[in-house]
Amino acid sequence: MSAAGAFSLDQLMELAGLACAQTLATVYGKDKYPRVLVCCGPGNQGGDGLVAARHLGMFGYQPTIWMPKPGSKDIYKRLHSQCANMHIPTLDNSLDAMRDALSSHDVILDAIFGFSFKPPVRSPFDTALPLLSESSLPIVSVDIPSGWDVERGNAEGVGLEPDVLISLTAPKEGVKAFTGRHFLGGRFVPKTLEEKFQLNLPPYPGFDQIVELPRVSGSQKL
Repeated sequence: MSAAGAFSLDQLMELAGLACAQTLATVYGKDKYPRVLVCCGPGNQGGDGLVAARHLGMFGYQPTIWMPKPGSKDIYKRLHSQCANMHIPTLDNSLDAMRDALSSHDVILDAIFGFSFKPPVRSPFDTALPLLSESSLPIVSVDIPSGWDVERGNAEGVGLEPDVLISLTAPKEGVKAFTGRHFLGGRFVPKTLEEKFQLNLPPYPGFDQIVELPRVSGSQKL
């Protein structure tokens, strides 16, 4: 996610995180799935997760954050402080803490790796991803499932297989094989950018920040 169209990174991350929170809330209502384990990587993807955690807290969910390698940028630290100010707990960064948390949560928000990820999956995430997959909890992935290549998808077979995907701005080439529920978030995309890259974006309903994409022959397309 780049700061394009005169938007600052803060603005883009805030809007992206809000779209992620709205997607999870749309599919997994807080009455049945109140406890959300938000798994954040050290990059912009993790920042989106922190924003989503804050909004989920405002929506009435009970989010908990796990980030084994917190981002070092000032924006990441500020986003984490905002969550702390909402009394959203953060686990210690050990795998044991994450493993224990899986048994007391209802749904996972995967904000670990973004579209710039390139295999192989390195420690501690090489152990964390299988634990998340084996938990049998529903998973909502941000932009692209963690462990997937932006162009080749889950060709290595090491990535998560989420139930729900929220693509940001536009779906990535590598998610053509994704067969779960697929949402698009990116109502912030300016007309000039949409026209330049011929994004062919669908209309967003009402004042929603997300739109669900249709399933076409086992995959989602615009």
